Amino acid sequence: MPAENLKSLLEQRVTAAMRAAGIGDADPSVAVAARPEFGDYQVNGIMAAAKALRRNPRELAGSVIAQLDLVGLAEPAEVAGPGFINIRLTAHFLAAQADSAAALVGPARQRQTVVVDYSAPNLAKEMHVGHLRSTIIGDAVSRVLVAAGHRVVKQNHVGDWGTQFGMLLQYLEDTGADSDVLADLETFYQAAKLRFDADAAFAERARAKVVALQGGDAEARTLWQAFVDISLSHCEAVYHRLGVSLQRSDVQAESAYNDALPGVVTSLAAAGLLTQSQGAQCVFLDEFLGKGDEPLPLIVRKSDGGYLYSTTDLAAVRYRVDTLRADRILYFVDARQTLHFRQIFAVARKAGFAPVTVSLEHHPFGSMLGRDGRPFRTRDGGVVKLIDLLDEAELRAYALVSEKNPSLAESERRSIARAVGIGAVKYADLSKHRSSDYTFDWDAMLSFDGNTAPYLQYAYTRIVSLFEKGQVAPADLTGTPVIEAAAERSLALTLARYPETIAMVADTALPHHLCTYLHELAARYMQFYEQCPVLTAEPAQRASRLLWCQRTALTMRHGLTLLGIETVDRM
Repeated sequence: MPAENLKSLLEQRVTAAMRAAGIGDADPSVAVAARPEFGDYQVNGIMAAAKALRRNPRELAGSVIAQLDLVGLAEPAEVAGPGFINIRLTAHFLAAQADSAAALVGPARQRQTVVVDYSAPNLAKEMHVGHLRSTIIGDAVSRVLVAAGHRVVKQNHVGDWGTQFGMLLQYLEDTGADSDVLADLETFYQAAKLRFDADAAFAERARAKVVALQGGDAEARTLWQAFVDISLSHCEAVYHRLGVSLQRSDVQAESAYNDALPGVVTSLAAAGLLTQSQGAQCVFLDEFLGKGDEPLPLIVRKSDGGYLYSTTDLAAVRYRVDTLRADRILYFVDARQTLHFRQIFAVARKAGFAPVTVSLEHHPFGSMLGRDGRPFRTRDGGVVKLIDLLDEAELRAYALVSEKNPSLAESERRSIARAVGIGAVKYADLSKHRSSDYTFDWDAMLSFDGNTAPYLQYAYTRIVSLFEKGQVAPADLTGTPVIEAAAERSLALTLARYPETIAMVADTALPHHLCTYLHELAARYMQFYEQCPVLTAEPAQRASRLLWCQRTALTMRHGLTLLGIETVDRM
C-alpha cells in the first residue's frame, strides 16, 4: 500500500478543522510544513488569519485544534509560540508510512496529461553544453511526473526547419560538397554561416531555399532528410550516454508542423489578431511594449511568405491541446526566451488555441558558467561539445575510483566511473535551483563530501556493504520496522516525507527539491547508522533496523533513478 502524502493529508485535516471552527476562508496562507525540530509538522499562518479576524492567535489555534481530527495519525496537537500548531505523528502511524514510502505514490489526486518540451537541439551540428540543462532537467521532471501518477508525453522539438537548413542546402548546392558525417555537416554549416553574413546574394538564395523546403521541393527534402537522420543518430548516442529517456519516437520536430502553419495564420486572421507590418503578418498585443512604449510584434509570416519559430510554436500549442489532450504543457527552455514564450502563450489564449483550463508553463533555467563567471567554454573560447564533457567526466571519475579502490578489476572500475562521472555532471546541475546560474567545478561535483552525486552513491554502497557483511538478502526482509530510538524516528520521518517531495517536484518542476531531500535522507541514515547498531543488535531489534536500512536503500535508489542517476553496489 503506497504511503500517504503526509503534508497533503494533514492540510486536508487542518482545512476541515478551520471550516468547522468557522474560519476556513480567513487566510489562504495557512499551511502545513515539515518541522521536525518542533514536533514533526507545524501549521503556519494562524497569526495572519487571526489578524484578519481580529482574534487572539493562540486562542484561534486552540479553536482549530478542538476541531482537528488526528485520531490514528498523531498525538494531540499543541499550540506553540504566538500561534503555531505542532503535530507529532504516532510512532505506529509514522513507521507504517515510512515502511511503504519507497513504494511511492498511488494515482495522483487529479491525474493529468502533461506534455514536456525539452532538449530541443538544432540539428546539423553536434550537441554542446548549452543543451545540457534543458535535457537533464526536463528528463528528471518527466520521470518525477510519471512517478507521481501522471500521463507524460515527451516532446523533443528539434530545430530542423529554420534558416540554418536553408544556408546549408544552398552552400552544398553552390560547392558540390557532400558527406554523411555530422562533423562535416557542421563544418559546412559554419562555412555557410560566414557566407550568409558576408554575401547578400547568397543570403537571399538561402532564404529562398528555406521557402522551397517548406513548400515541399523534392530535392531539398531528400537532402534535408539525410541531414536530419545523421543528426538524430548523434543525439540518440548522447542521450544514451547521459542516461536520458528520450527516444526517436519522442521527436516532434519543427517540420512536423509545416502543414499546419497556414491554418495558424488563417485562424489568427479570423480572430482579428493579424496586422500587416512592412509586408509581414504580425500580432500586436497591448501588454507587450518595447522602447518608447512601441508595441512589440510577434511575427508569424515574413514578407517572403516564410514562417518563423513563433508560427511553429503556436502550431505546437494547438497540436498539444487538440491532439495530445494536454492538461499542462511544460517548456524547459533557457531564460533568454522568456519574452518569446510570454507572447506565444498570450496569443495562443486569445486565438483560442489553448483554453484557460490548460496550463502553459515556461520553466526557464540559468546558464552554466566557468570559474571566471562567464559562460562555460573551452580554453580557446570555443563551445564545449557535450560528448567531450562526458568523456572528461568519466576519465576524472575513473582516476578517483582507481585511487579509492585499486583492487577492483579495470572493467568494474570503468563501469563505476561511468555512473559516477555522468551522475556527478547531472547532479551538479539538478541540485541547483533551476532558474539560477551555476559555476561548473570538476573538484566540487566529484567530491565525496557534501551535496554531490558521489556522496549519495557512496552512501548507498554503505548500505549494500552492510547487507553483504551481514550475509543478508535485502529482498527477503519482510515486516514493518519499529521506532525505538530518536535516530530511528528521525530517519522514519524523512522516509515518510518522500511522497510529498515527489508531489512538490511534480507541481513546481524544480528537481533541486528532490536532491535536497536525498542529501538529507543520506545524512539521517548516517546518524541512524552511528547511533543504532544494526548487525550486532539483539535479534528483534536487528530485524527492525535491517528493515530501516532496506527502506532507505530503496528510497535512495528510486530517487536517484528519477534524477537519471545510476547507483552502484561498490565504489
